[in-house]
Amino acid sequence: MEKYEIEKLRSLPIEGVAQRLGLTVKGHKALCPFHADSHPSLSFCVRRNTFRCFVCDAHGGTIDLVMRYLNKGFLEACTWLGAPSNLPQRGEASNYSKPASEEVSKASPTGGGWKGARFEKYFERPFLNEEARKFLFEERRLDERVVRWCRLTSWKDRRGVPWLQTPYYSREGRLVGVQNRNLVRGGLPRFRFPQGAQCSIYNLPVLNLLNPGDELWITEGCSDCWAMLSAGHKAIAIPSATLLTKKDIELLKSLESSPYGGELEGGFSFHMFPDRDAPGERLFILLKQVLPNLVHHQLPPDCKDFSEYYLKGKKPP
Repeated sequence: MEKYEIEKLRSLPIEGVAQRLGLTVKGHKALCPFHADSHPSLSFCVRRNTFRCFVCDAHGGTIDLVMRYLNKGFLEACTWLGAPSNLPQRGEASNYSKPASEEVSKASPTGGGWKGARFEKYFERPFLNEEARKFLFEERRLDERVVRWCRLTSWKDRRGVPWLQTPYYSREGRLVGVQNRNLVRGGLPRFRFPQGAQCSIYNLPVLNLLNPGDELWITEGCSDCWAMLSAGHKAIAIPSATLLTKKDIELLKSLESSPYGGELEGGFSFHMFPDRDAPGERLFILLKQVLPNLVHHQLPPDCKDFSEYYLKGKKPP
């Protein structure tokens, strides 16, 4: 299992993972399963995405919780945690660390689901601070039109840490999630998600722009999607094979069977540059089962993903 896959598993909401294990979480607390507990002593820190028992000192993150609760080794715990049936579901405790901004943190109810309307104002007039502009335009060399289309914006937390905010929209243009990316090199956590955010398939509104004969490129992660868009292609991004939900799969199947999809005359075609690693190829194999006409494109040996390919001045055929 690759490091980035493990990182994604560690970023799953700790309280949601606890509930999938069978624990009852109320007020960020639960009965500790690791000792005879009659009063909830297992506490969850949503900001750090960790758990700790102040009686028996059991502590750690999502993978640690699964390892200890199910008595599994590290890789076994990761496999269990990455299974679609074990991923935290909507409606369960799902605090992905701290919400998008200090103001949003106050606005987001601790016990409710996703309240997209409270986040929309942050993307009506996107603002890019110096760190965000450097990341997007100097390091990633993205087209400014793509950044505007994606409505990327930025903010800084109370400690002065700069964050890039990426909105996720449904095909109908409804805000369904927000991803916050830490712009400090090596800074942790790398990503934060507001409570209830549905950050699955990215850039769905582009599907409304497809015409007969178009190519739809499928990328892994927002960064590759921005690079593909900047290269002049229509693209969406999906999570890794371990995080692809049944709902995502059904949406992709609907594209294959749509009037313009598949091999129909004049229809659009599906293309992908899988990352040059085992998880990337596994993801392609999974998508090939959903989209039989998906075309595989091979990255050169010196490029691990499409973002690097783009930065080297390459463009899809």
